[in-house]
Amino acid sequence: MTQTIIITGGARGIGKACAEAFLSAGWKVGIVGRTEATVAEMADSHENALALPCDVINEAEVDAAFDKALAEWGRIDCLFNNAGISVMGGTVDELSVEDWRRCMDINITGSFICARAAFARMRAQDPQGGRIINNGSVSSDVPRWGSAAYTASKHAVTGLTRSISLDGRPFNIACGQINIGNALTDMAAKMTKGVPQADGSIAVEPVMDVSHVASSVLHMASLPLEANVQFMTVMASAMPYIGRG
Repeated sequence: MTQTIIITGGARGIGKACAEAFLSAGWKVGIVGRTEATVAEMADSHENALALPCDVINEAEVDAAFDKALAEWGRIDCLFNNAGISVMGGTVDELSVEDWRRCMDINITGSFICARAAFARMRAQDPQGGRIINNGSVSSDVPRWGSAAYTASKHAVTGLTRSISLDGRPFNIACGQINIGNALTDMAAKMTKGVPQADGSIAVEPVMDVSHVASSVLHMASLPLEANVQFMTVMASAMPYIGRG
């Protein structure tokens, strides 16, 4: 039976690379994104891709998107909770409350809303079960300078992952997390030009090809439900992470 996955933020960056990897591996892929034209373009160019335009912080839109996928496929095997934004560049006193709330809304509340939608449908389907993979970032473990909102949101994702992993046991729902460091996408292009370091300097940082993230997520999703990658870190080998501060 062909497996199915919904990928949030699936039309750009890490999400797009993962969507293409899953499609190449024969999966049916639901592309979630806020920009309807971009999502439609991505879906129209692949036979087994399904356009699911919605805003991850809008509960009604998310429920409608997941219902559309369920009606099209008959079941949802996996969710890659990938949609997120980066809010960085200043100390905590320089961070606006508006930017803090926007970061939390998308990175953690959006992840919760999508996980909630996936969990409910995985719990109700027959056979019961499925898998949720959250994008945590290496900032779920250690902060980067000037990243209070982003780091706090990603620490919260780790708590969400642990809770869902525990809550899902009776229903054969596994939950794991991938923590990504310096995958070369539009969001990470700034690393190649120089970014602030903990000592106040500006330095270019090593990056890795985003395909390594895609193959890692595909591995996590392809395991039988009796096995789970609880946490995986995939990162540019020489980036400042171990001993970052």
